Amino acid sequence: MREDDARLRAVVLGSAAGGGVPQWNCRCRVCMLARAAEQRVRPRTQVSVAVSADGVHWLVVGASPDLRQQILATGALTPRAGLRHSPITGVALLNADIDAIAGLLVLREASPFRLFAPPPILDGVRANPVFDVLDPDLVQRVAVTPGQEVDCGHGLTLTMLPMPGKVPLYLEDRAAAAAAAGPTYAARLTAGGRRLLIAPACADLTQPVRQMLRDADVVLFDGTLFEDDEMRTAGTGHKTGRRMGHVSMSGPDGALARLADLPGRRIFIHINNTNPALIEDSPERRAVVAAGWEIAYDGMEIDA
Repeated sequence: MREDDARLRAVVLGSAAGGGVPQWNCRCRVCMLARAAEQRVRPRTQVSVAVSADGVHWLVVGASPDLRQQILATGALTPRAGLRHSPITGVALLNADIDAIAGLLVLREASPFRLFAPPPILDGVRANPVFDVLDPDLVQRVAVTPGQEVDCGHGLTLTMLPMPGKVPLYLEDRAAAAAAAGPTYAARLTAGGRRLLIAPACADLTQPVRQMLRDADVVLFDGTLFEDDEMRTAGTGHKTGRRMGHVSMSGPDGALARLADLPGRRIFIHINNTNPALIEDSPERRAVVAAGWEIAYDGMEIDA
């Protein structure tokens, strides 16, 4: 297709962090509200985003364990021709966590697609024999060099950008310690001269990271926790957000403060079930909206 005809668009298939909202075994305040009839909290599945330049062929970023459910809920991903068909022509992996790759098992039913990922992630997939169910005659594994643009076909290009990962255990209590680089990436998708950046995990807002985000027209950014010690306070875990490799929304080092000058559209994604910003009438949600951010939800459509 001609570059002039390309139009960058996305559908948020899943917007929650691992476990979704409500998490199946959790009775925290947010999960209980998600189960209630009043629906102050929308139920959410785990992160995947579908992106297209022509509205016909789609690249799925992040292979969520909920991918089958997400495909069935998304009209643009419905089979359209013949006995076997899928508009999904590619899948991009941003890390090798189970929440980001388990959905590949859903895509084993004889439909061709290309699997894009940096070599360390492809190595992780290759090392687990369960993923041998992906027929190599149908699923081409494409090693992506970080920082280099890759043509995904049909007017869409992909660039994998390294992101700061989890803080080493010996540094987790040092407030000034920089996060160590980890095997996690952001995806920059480009079509029609527009840029969408998907970064569901980021441990530190370094200057290079902030510049990457500034260069995008639309940013889907790590919204895992509202406060760094949120899981401890909620009684659902003992790790801080920073220890898990996630910048929090609030606080002097959080996204709301450090990314206040982003020029494009700003949307939080990968939102944990403990995050009170999921509650639509909460003070935390009002703070997010007042700062010019949005909260992603399943089925959200984005024109970049």
